[in-house]
Amino acid sequence: MDLGLLQCGIVFLGFFILGIAGFGSALIIVPLLAWSWPLSVVVPLALLMDVPAALLHTGLNFRQVVWKELPPLLPSIVIGSIAGVAFAALSPGNWPLVLLGLYVLWVGVQGLRAKSIAMPNPTKARHFFGFMMGWVETMFGTAGPVVLAWLSVRLADPYLVRATMPMALVGISSIALFMLLISGNLSDSALWQSLLYLLPIALSGVWLGHQLAMKLKSEIFKPVIYCFLCISGLVLCARPLLA
Repeated sequence: MDLGLLQCGIVFLGFFILGIAGFGSALIIVPLLAWSWPLSVVVPLALLMDVPAALLHTGLNFRQVVWKELPPLLPSIVIGSIAGVAFAALSPGNWPLVLLGLYVLWVGVQGLRAKSIAMPNPTKARHFFGFMMGWVETMFGTAGPVVLAWLSVRLADPYLVRATMPMALVGISSIALFMLLISGNLSDSALWQSLLYLLPIALSGVWLGHQLAMKLKSEIFKPVIYCFLCISGLVLCARPLLA
């Protein structure tokens, strides 16, 4: 694996976006790094960087994290992560992401139109979103849009959404990493060598992105979040075509 300025720039950009919006690093890192590195290395690398980067983001926004939103999701996330490992073994390709991308895009558009999204059965919705978080994170390392789609319905304040998302990603990424560990997908020495060089770049990107986000007013930041959600949906839809 060749590690150059391009790869460093991609990682910095991805985590700079995470510092601003609370998610989005993997949406940039995974598809762009996959052009030059194997996906079997890129996804674990993104997850390994996501955990400390999300912890840093959480520490910078600790008082705004809505902790009660996280524990109810964990059982469904674990089940989704197990399903993701099993599903990945079947090599189904990226096409299941199209439907997910369309849904994420729809949530983003509704948010930009200032329309609330009603959930007729919150318990079933929580299980569905938790399952999809674990499944998508384990298979593709890009569960951020799913987390944002759920939290944007649950929390009205965009700053609370931004602060809570990284802590949710810590739990999701940790579970996904555990599943990859027991399946033997974290044993590549090139993975750990790349992590050693790229993690400081990722953390600096988060810090600088956070500094910029703190200068944005609330009425500006809410459309920014939903615009990121729309872009995320389009990226998820485009991945099968790019692949």
